[in-house]
Amino acid sequence: MSKGKVCLAYSGGLDTSIILAWLLEQGYEVIAFMANIGQEEDFAAAEKKALAIGATKYVLVDVRKEFVEDVLYPAIQVNGIYENVYLLGTSLARPVISKAQIEVAEKEGCFAVSHGCTGKGNDQVRFELSFYALKPDVKVIAPWRDPAFFERFAGRKDLLDYAAQKGIPVTQTKAKPWSTDENMAHISFEAGILEDPDTTPPKDMWKLTVDPADAPDTPEDFSVVFEKGKPAKLITADKKVITDPVELFLEANAIARRNGVGRIDIVENRFIGIKSRGCYETPGLTILRSTHIDLEGLTLDRENVNTSDL
Repeated sequence: MSKGKVCLAYSGGLDTSIILAWLLEQGYEVIAFMANIGQEEDFAAAEKKALAIGATKYVLVDVRKEFVEDVLYPAIQVNGIYENVYLLGTSLARPVISKAQIEVAEKEGCFAVSHGCTGKGNDQVRFELSFYALKPDVKVIAPWRDPAFFERFAGRKDLLDYAAQKGIPVTQTKAKPWSTDENMAHISFEAGILEDPDTTPPKDMWKLTVDPADAPDTPEDFSVVFEKGKPAKLITADKKVITDPVELFLEANAIARRNGVGRIDIVENRFIGIKSRGCYETPGLTILRSTHIDLEGLTLDRENVNTSDL
């Protein structure tokens, strides 16, 4: 007999594919929820994979418009940044995903939600505070904080071995043992060989942007029109005018990507008190935030500029 329905935040990657199989082993019925938040993903393949593993249903929710209009544009408006370098690409997306997941959980009659966040990162806090704010009585199943799970899967090698045993296809390999998270704003790379801050990321790790060493040497012109601190119009070098928020952000991404803009490699302080090495590609958000800062330089006096930096 099933222990009940669980709505799993499913990415199609290694961790959540293993968690999906593990939840089924524990006797739960699983609804595999996925948000289209602008990641370059084969959603049809993800659905096929989730159902093949054993999910009862796969639900895909398009949250791109909400992400851009309600989160990314306000982040640009306030010049959002963490520790002077990180543009918060992962954290900005989490409340949007959480809201959609709770809506799916309620619609599908799930008593619990689950996620693949580790017990030593920020994402568990982002997701769970959002879950409880939206549905205080929801039960959260966090496998990476459950000894029955993390003692069985002590490292990524154990996850990969289990995936091979269960016939679960994964893109991560023992030769490239880092984890990624992608949305319209950015992609992050963490864990594996990147945990050593003295290790230079291999060139083939980066996904979104042209290597700055290989980027064009000639500048590409574009213009951004702002209204009340938010992008309202982007005009490309060939005079194409874009006003739709999602299309505008995608065009900003395209411009920055082909010009090698938006890479950072940092060690940051996590909410729970430990340090973490992260490599990020944040193309469009980088240039849109930069243009907004330039606009402030044109329009704000010294006192207001200093206030806006707080």
